[in-house]
Order: sequence, then structure tokens, then C-alpha cells
Amino acid sequence: MGGCFSVSLSCDQVVNQVFRCLCLKGSYVHNLPQNLASLEKAMGTLTAKRDDVQGRVDREEFTGHRRRLAQVQVWLTSILTMENQYNELLNTRDVELQRLCLCRFCSKNVKKSYLYGKRVMVMLREVESLIRQQREFDEVTDATPIAEGEELPIQPTIGQETMLEMVWNRLMEDEVGIVGLYGMGGVGKTTLLTQINNRFSKRGGGFDVVIWVVVSQNATVHKIQGSIGEKLGLLGKEWDEKSEMKRGQDIHNVLRKKKFVLFLDDIWEKVSLDVIGVPYPNRVNGCKVAFTTRSREVCGRMGVDDPIEVCCLHTDKAWDLFKKKVGENTLGSHPDIPELARKVAGKCRGLPLALNVIGETMASKRSVQEWDRAIQVLTSYAAEFSGVEDKILPILKYSYDSLDGEMTKSCFLYCSLYPEDGLIDKEELIEYWIGEGFIDEKEGREMAMNKGYEILETLVRACLLLEDDEDDESEVKMHDVVREMAMWIASDLGKNKEKCIVQAGTGIREIPKVKNWKDVRRISLMKNDIQIISESPECPQLTTLLLQRNYYLEEISDGFFQSMPKLLVLDLSFNHLSGFRMDVSNLVSLRYLKLSRTNISELHFGLYQLKMLIHLNLENTRYLESLEGISGLSSLRTLKLLHSKVRLDMSLMKELQLLQHIEYVSVSISSSTLVGETLFDDSRMGRCIQQVGIDEKEPVKVLVLPSLDGLHDIFIERCEMLEEIKIEKTPWNKSLTRSCFSNLTTVQIGFCYGLKDLTWLLFAPNLTHLRVYTSGRLEEIISKEKAASVLENNIIPFKKLQELALADLPELKSIYWNALPFQRLRELYIGGGCQKLRKLPLNSKSVFDVEKLVIECDDKEWLERVEWEDEATRLRFLPSCKEA
Repeated sequence: MGGCFSVSLSCDQVVNQVFRCLCLKGSYVHNLPQNLASLEKAMGTLTAKRDDVQGRVDREEFTGHRRRLAQVQVWLTSILTMENQYNELLNTRDVELQRLCLCRFCSKNVKKSYLYGKRVMVMLREVESLIRQQREFDEVTDATPIAEGEELPIQPTIGQETMLEMVWNRLMEDEVGIVGLYGMGGVGKTTLLTQINNRFSKRGGGFDVVIWVVVSQNATVHKIQGSIGEKLGLLGKEWDEKSEMKRGQDIHNVLRKKKFVLFLDDIWEKVSLDVIGVPYPNRVNGCKVAFTTRSREVCGRMGVDDPIEVCCLHTDKAWDLFKKKVGENTLGSHPDIPELARKVAGKCRGLPLALNVIGETMASKRSVQEWDRAIQVLTSYAAEFSGVEDKILPILKYSYDSLDGEMTKSCFLYCSLYPEDGLIDKEELIEYWIGEGFIDEKEGREMAMNKGYEILETLVRACLLLEDDEDDESEVKMHDVVREMAMWIASDLGKNKEKCIVQAGTGIREIPKVKNWKDVRRISLMKNDIQIISESPECPQLTTLLLQRNYYLEEISDGFFQSMPKLLVLDLSFNHLSGFRMDVSNLVSLRYLKLSRTNISELHFGLYQLKMLIHLNLENTRYLESLEGISGLSSLRTLKLLHSKVRLDMSLMKELQLLQHIEYVSVSISSSTLVGETLFDDSRMGRCIQQVGIDEKEPVKVLVLPSLDGLHDIFIERCEMLEEIKIEKTPWNKSLTRSCFSNLTTVQIGFCYGLKDLTWLLFAPNLTHLRVYTSGRLEEIISKEKAASVLENNIIPFKKLQELALADLPELKSIYWNALPFQRLRELYIGGGCQKLRKLPLNSKSVFDVEKLVIECDDKEWLERVEWEDEATRLRFLPSCKEA
């Protein structure tokens, strides 16, 4: 019939097939105990052979320049997989054997017994196959290249040639094991390290292995070990699952017999080499470790006390890099563009990241208008410039994010209130921070100031602030691109630009227009040309108002301060302000007020109602005559009056004594006031008065200084009749000892025409800065005759002196009669008019770190006439001498 078909099979064939199937299935069940025993024996043989091969591999890898063969690694990995499967079988072994019945010819669950038995047989065959494979391993490793390093991709660089050679030479020194590179984000640290890595990949240098690890933030020991292990051939699931300690041991076993170079890029905290498993590099093993970081502190934690700072490019190198990015065609497209391009490049302040990004952005701009616009945007709000907000600022922000605690972050952002590329006075900045409440002053001003300096050092070590190039320890500055980043963060990443109004040092002549004053938190208009402020803005959220150095600012409207209830810091210093008659009584939260170097002659009565005020600075107020009522400022802790017309007398002293929280006073005192009056009966005030100026032309021949143990700085000037300075006992310091001025660090004396010596300085053992000038009769700094009478002869003065400046002292013959150690001296200045001073108190052992000493003189002929102690002394100090 259509569609039908037939199959013809003989009866014998059918019977044979059924018989074979039943026998096979029956063997899985019936022979299960024997098969399990065979499998166990085979696994024992396989693991023994595995151990032999692994031991052979380890010995060859660890004792020679060899690495395991890929087929051997596959075989070892297969055994690891097999062991896991075998252990799973053993877990159900007893259960499966108990299922068997009828002399193992049947099972209580035939299907499960069959499947289990089949797995056993399949595994047995695989194990036997792996055993046979081992016999083919005549070799288990092969030779590795001498320099196992990879060349990393890198863009052509400009301006790092000198730095590259310096880093390379340092790294290759026999005595150097670890080199640290630090610097701000985007300065080129990774680029520099990449170039070093690529040199090793090309030259070798006799190193067995070169390892590059990108660490970055939040890196773990496991991640770093994984990167190193991958380079060393430590792979597989088994190794990945080992503990950090075991992985460290494996890495150490590989590297301990190799000469290696390890590059750690972008580390943010200490990487413990011993925990990672990396042998510590030294002269014996010849190994090297180099790392990059944004933190100077991390370098110290890594054991590198002389790290290499990677700085921004100098102007000419920066211009070369910018030109390369912009291209000659664009620069030549209009005669005016090169000059404009230099201005744009200047905005980058030598930061390679900014030069690259902004240069690439401007590469297609061929009209003068586009370049003008670029300068305008970069000057006003650089975050709006193409590429800045997405390619520059986020990279720099990593440094901000890594700062520890909101206090440090707030202190950092505050620095952006200063002008572009402007110097920041450390003491002033810390006092702002205290005024803002970032730093708590409840434990005392000294503790708070020390905390502030600690934060500053943290920011410097993080390369978010820079030390002054002139080695002035009193100032720091902020790189302009870092400042842009700080302002961007302060404005909620650009979302609220009016939160902080910062136009410092931009030359504006009036208060800027603001859409919504109610949202403004901080205003910085310092260093401008504002002359009159007539506005009356409503600023309920304003906490900071910096208006200093608007030199011609004469008038501020009465209503300007009426709606600033949260204002904490107000700086009006270095303004003309012929009178400060504005009512500030509504500034109920004000904690910091600075009116120094203004022309105010009186203080509005409302000022004395500021019960929260802790800091008042009235220094150099030449027309201010009275502070009557100052005792009403019940919270006041710091009062600065140095070089003000207000002088310390009994009336002012009584008011100061009523200030329960006062801790710091700087003040001027008439020389005649120190004669006869008992100003310093109160020991508390003796500790509070820390800066003193004595500068009146009064007929006082002997100046009697009370032994104020809190005194830090003293300025004695224009005391034209003064012949001698003596030390007077105080009720709380009744014995004159060498340390009665133990806190005195700075002494400045000038225009004191009758003085013959300054032997009283022996009472100031911690003096760091001494400046003496225009004192025509001064013959000796320390008189040998007087020194013998006032103190024991073994006193060695000026042990901590860092700066000694002498000028216009025509009779000066001696600083000290013997050579002095001058352990910390950094600057010795001999100005004109010191022609009789022929010998300096130096010998061949003076000055501990002579390389940092500068001996500066105005008169080249004087330098040629110096009488050195001996030839060794001359050779030691002559390289430090230079003409001013």
C-alpha cells in the first residue's frame, strides 16, 4: 500500500542487542563497589603524579628563568576540576552502596544506581586518561625572556626629558630600592612612570621580570596580588580562592629568586610589600620598586623620605606642549592667534592635563573671536569651557574625595576664596577657619592653631596646596586649575553658581549683580577697586564676606549689614574706610572681624554688642584712639592691636582683665609706660600678651622689659634715645633664668641709635628670627663682658636661629666672640653699612645643613674682606655666599 514501509531484523540480532544493554547497565550497578575501589586507587595515583609534576614545575620556576608549559597548566587545572567532582561522588558513596540488593544484581532505585554507577565509570576512564597524559611530559617548563616587560602605549610628551633622566638615574642607583614620584593630579606622573617602564622593556637591564600594576583608589590586597600573579603565571580558580597570606607566599616564592622591577601606579595609601608578597628591594637582590601618588604622606609611609616631586611645566615647556596640541596650521591662521594662544596656555599654569585638553579643544578654532571668548570663559568660570568639566575637574576631584573628614574638605574649599595665583597667609587662613567653626577653639587658641597647621600640611602633602617658591613658610598658594576644581565643588558641581560669589583680584569697581542674594553663602571680593558700597542686600544664608584690599573703599551704606544674621567672618582690612560708623549690631552671629590697616578713628557702639565675637583685629589702625568698652565683648579670645594708635596702659589693661576668655593679645606699648607702672601684675595677661611693639620717640635711655613668658614676637623701633635693654622680674617670674623668654621667636630692632649691644637675647633660647638695622652705635650683638655677668659662661646662644639679618650698623664689630654651631641657620643677610664687621662666628663645623644656607650681602667688597676662621671654614661657606 502507498505510504507503508517494513523493517526486517532477525530474532538473533534483537536478542543480542537487548543482552548487551542489560549487561552494560547491570555492570554499572553490580560492579559499583569494585569500580569505586578502582577509582579511588586511580585518583591516588593521579594526585601523586600531580604532586610530582607540581613540585618539578615549582623547582624549575623558582630557581631559574623558566615558566610552566601551557599544556602542563591545563593538565594541572583539569586535575583540580577532577578532584572536586571526585569529592562530590564520595559524599553520596555510602548511600548508593546501601541501595544495592539481591547480591548487588538489583537496586532499591535502579535509575539512581545506574546513573551513579555510570558517573563512576566515566570518571575512572577520565582519570586513567590523565594518568596516561602525564607520561608525555618530558618537559614541564620552558625558558622565559630575560626582561619580561611589556611596552605600554603612550602619547608623545614634551617637557619631561630632564625629569625622566633624573628618575631613571635615581632608580638605577645601587643603594636605591624604592623610588616614589608625587605630585598633583594631571601633572604627568603616570606618563613619566610609563616612560621608565618602556625603557626597561627595550633595554632589559638584566632584570628577569618587569611588572606594571595600576592600583588606584580603594584597591585591595587581593586585587594587587591578582595583577602581580597574572604576570607571574599564578592563575586558575585554586589560586584565586587562596587566602591573601597564601597568595602572598606564592608571589614571594616566585620573586625571591628573581631580579624584578615593580611599578605601582596611582597609589592612595601605603601598599605593604610584605603583605602583597613582594620581597623588599635592596642592594643585595638588586630589585626595584617605583610608584606614583598624589600624596607626599604616602611616600613617607612607603619608606621613601626623599621622593621626587613631579611639578608643572615651566612656561616655555608648557607653551611647547600647547603648541603641539593646537597645531601650527591653527596658530598660523591669523597673526593675532599666537599671542592669544599664549594667554590661553598661561591659564593652564603648566598643568599637562589642562594643556592637553584645552589645546585639543582649541585645535580647530581659527578665528580671533573664538580665542578671545576662550580667554573670557577661562578667566570668569573655567568649568564652562569645553572639556574642563568632564575631562579635567573630575580627575582632580579624586584628590579632594580622598581627604579624610568633612573638616579638612571644608578647609580646602575655603582656599578658593583667594585670588587666582595669589599667596595665602597661613595664620590668617587658619583664623578664618576658626571663625567659620571648622576648627573648634574651645580647647584654646594654641590647640586650634596647631590643628589648622596640621590641616595645611595635609593639604600640601596631598598636593592640593603648594608651598611658596620663595621658601616663605608663612604662606601657601593654590594652583589655578585646582582652584577652579574647588570652586566647582563649592558650587555643587556647577549646579548652584551663586552659592559662592568669588571675584577676587579681578579689578571690579562695584558689587556684582546677583539674581538671588538669599542663596549666597560666601562672598569674596578681595583685592579689587570697589570704592563705594551702597547696596542693602538680603543675605539670610551668608556666612563669609571678604572685602579686604579694596584700597580706595571709603564708604559702606548703613543698611549693608542689616540682613546678614548668619555672618561669621567679615574682613574689611586694607581699605580706606575713614570711619567705621556702620551699625553692625545685627551681625548677631559674627565671630571674626578684621579692620586692620584701615583709617577708622572710632568704633560704632554696636560693635560692642557682638557677644559671639571671638576674634578682633585692629592692627595698624593709625587713627584709632580708644577701645573703651572692649570688655563688653564677652566671648573675645583674640585681640590684635599691634602698631595701632591705641597703646597698652592701665586703663586698657583693666578692661582686658575683664575678658574671661581672652588668650591672645598683640599690642603696642609706649617705652615710658614700662617705666614705673606695674602693668604686668596679672600672670594670666602675661601669658596672653604674645606680640609687643615698642616704637615711640620718647627720651627713655633704659628700656626695662618684663619677663613675659608668653611673648612670641617683639618689635623695638624708633626708640632713638634708647641706650640699654634690661630684663625685669615679674610677680610670677621672680628669678631671671635663661628661659624667662622661652617662647620668644622673633626680635626686630631698628632705628635705636643709642644701643651698644643686645646681650639680653641670651634670655631667649628659642629665638628663630633676629633682624637688626639702622642702629648707629651698636658694637656687639652679644657682649662678652655682660654675658659673663648675667648668666653662666657656658650658655651657647642662637641654637635655633634660622634667620639673622643685619644692616646699616656702622659700628658693629662682633656678633659673638667665638664660633657658634648655628644648627638651624638658613639665611644670613649682611646689608650695607656693616663695614667694621670683618669676622662671622663660624667655623668648619658650624651649620648642620650647610647646603641650605644662604649668606647674602649687599657689598661685594665686604665679602672679599671677610676674615674666615681658617681655610676649611672658607671652603665650607664660600659656596653659600651671594651678592644681594
